[in-house]
Amino acid sequence: MDLIRVMALLLCFAVTGVVSDASDHRYKQGDPVPLYANKVGPFHNPSETYRYFDLPFCVPEHVTEKKEALGEVLNGDRLVEAPYKLDFRVDRDSELLCKKKLMKEDVAKFRSAVTKDYYFQMYYDDLPIWGFIGKVDKEGKDVSEYKYYLYRHIHFDILYNSDHVIEISVHTDPNSLADLTEDKDIEASFFYSVKWKETTTPFEKRMNKYSQTSSLPHHLEIHWFSIINSCVTVLLLTGFLATILMRVLKNDFVKYAHDEESAEDQEETGWKYIHGDVFRFPKNKSLLAACLGSGTQLFALTVFIFILALVGVFYPYNRGALFTALVVVYALTSGIAGYTASSFYCQLEGTNWYPREIPLLPWYRRTIPQMAMAGFLPFSAIYIELYYIFASVWGHRIYIIYSILFIVFIILLIVTAFITVALTYFQLASEDHEWWWRSYLCGGSTGLFVYGYCFYYYFARSDMSGFMQTSFFFGYMACICYGFFLMLGMVGFRAALLFVRHIYRSIKCE
Repeated sequence: MDLIRVMALLLCFAVTGVVSDASDHRYKQGDPVPLYANKVGPFHNPSETYRYFDLPFCVPEHVTEKKEALGEVLNGDRLVEAPYKLDFRVDRDSELLCKKKLMKEDVAKFRSAVTKDYYFQMYYDDLPIWGFIGKVDKEGKDVSEYKYYLYRHIHFDILYNSDHVIEISVHTDPNSLADLTEDKDIEASFFYSVKWKETTTPFEKRMNKYSQTSSLPHHLEIHWFSIINSCVTVLLLTGFLATILMRVLKNDFVKYAHDEESAEDQEETGWKYIHGDVFRFPKNKSLLAACLGSGTQLFALTVFIFILALVGVFYPYNRGALFTALVVVYALTSGIAGYTASSFYCQLEGTNWYPREIPLLPWYRRTIPQMAMAGFLPFSAIYIELYYIFASVWGHRIYIIYSILFIVFIILLIVTAFITVALTYFQLASEDHEWWWRSYLCGGSTGLFVYGYCFYYYFARSDMSGFMQTSFFFGYMACICYGFFLMLGMVGFRAALLFVRHIYRSIKCE
């Protein structure tokens, strides 16, 4: 009980530790409101980001960096005070930010950024702001005829309610441009304008705007319909296979009971024949125990994160909250991995008899074909949801429909457990007693299908490119899919272990 209280306290501290400098978000007219420039980067490569002042923007006399929380650091945020002065309820019209001479090197750097559709990101009173730094005029048919421009005038439109900032948006003046087409020094003046307007939206609902952009009614309806259609199909197939398996098992129990009554000396066949070998501990038992421990820890981590998500902790742009929670919960659940691995390892014993010979099996009953069959059905239950998750993690969409994700996760566990149990039965019926590793590999094989989906998403559904983004994408997804493999492998193995214990407990063996 004390451990649960400590975990809850640490989690509350972790996920609420990111606030603005003005912690109560209340201001009087003329008060400075914190505005932080975060990062710049190519729009189509979300993981490729750089510090805001890596580009030769107008730099203030003293660049002050914000002290960042753990989650912000893990998220790659690089918050510094922006040079714009957006005091509370103070309008500004074409305020001069700076006059700057851009050298040829600066022009080339800006032109390269504009070519790659660079965007900037800022936070104003913890509200996110985005905008592009320039544009490409592609009126010419040939690339050599393209014109490259840098925006020189930014407009901030801010809504307020009483003493709170409610909403902020930014747009650029299309008539105020700096020509970057040629490699030459240029003189440029940069301006900004601020317009304040009152709104009736309460402060408590100011984040709803960012949630609604990802859950428009018709999009949400299509999302739910796709998920329900996929889940119903998978569950019907699973139920059909479960019915067949139950009937086969029932016939086996009747057959073995009849054999015991009619002929005591009759030779045993099928899965009953290997009752003396089925609980023989597997090869590399320490590695299997470690995998089970890690999988159990990741399963506990996933459940805790779902709980926090369902209670509304991870609201849009609560910067770093998810990463902070992942680190804290992972550390707190490390004891689960150690306990599970050590207890399972201690249960494995016995090397005093020699194993039965396994009969020659057809190719489709070997490990790799079985893994392919085991991974396909669970993957078919989640592949629709994978697109939305990938678009959020590796794109600019916001994922907030955790209820759908939780339902899909539960179905994934059920299907993984069932398909592993079914394949374990067929393996034992073939008098193959080496089911320990097979059940783990079959359960975790969905992780391999997810990694295969990564290639499809990267090349067919996204505009990502470049060595850095490619290495980030496939490197991080390899780690995530490996964790997925460990967790679902644990689920499949536990289901198979319960099944094996149940069926051998139900028969009389000599």
